[in-house]
Amino acid sequence: MSNSSYQTFDPTEKLFEIVELNRKSEHAVSPLFLNRWSPRSYTEQKVTKADLNRILEAARWAPSASNLQPWRFYIAASEEQLLTFQQFIKPNNRLWTDHAPVLVLLTSAKLNAVGEPSLAHAFDTGAAWAQLALQATLLGLVTHAVGGFDRDKARELLQVPDDFEIHAIITIGYQGNKEDLAEALQEREKPNNRRPLSESIVEWKIDHNIGKEATI
Repeated sequence: MSNSSYQTFDPTEKLFEIVELNRKSEHAVSPLFLNRWSPRSYTEQKVTKADLNRILEAARWAPSASNLQPWRFYIAASEEQLLTFQQFIKPNNRLWTDHAPVLVLLTSAKLNAVGEPSLAHAFDTGAAWAQLALQATLLGLVTHAVGGFDRDKARELLQVPDDFEIHAIITIGYQGNKEDLAEALQEREKPNNRRPLSESIVEWKIDHNIGKEATI
């Protein structure tokens, strides 16, 4: 399948060719979940404001503890904004992130509504990121979460408050050709697989002796 087909192909109906070659679910789920993956190649095509808003709207409806919605998005879409982001992204990542038309710094409030430390802000923000990525896939776009950047410099340049945690940079755009990537990255430009489900499920037993008071 050509990269341009992503924009007209319904990712809920069947697997993209490259996904089918590299991923296989153990149980029946919507193809959408497998079709979401993290390419590094991007075309020069811009993301429309309408599509970007639809992607962020999907994230807005993520569940969160007490509906606090701790996530905040710092968007870079203009040339000036993108150049600012480039100042804190590590050089090895800039080899490909510089070609993404939209960059998003994902952050979350570390305190709850009464000023106490939130135990759920990162968990909730992860849900928002997942919904963002899935909506992008539905629109024929691709995303990639990036951790290789200078968080202190990002905080300084974007004036992120100290009580907000910085999680990741998300690239958004239309997938390009892997041949446009550096040779080392071309080999990695494919969907990765997942470990067996059984390895993520912990089998446990009830120990009826735990919690009992010692008797004499």
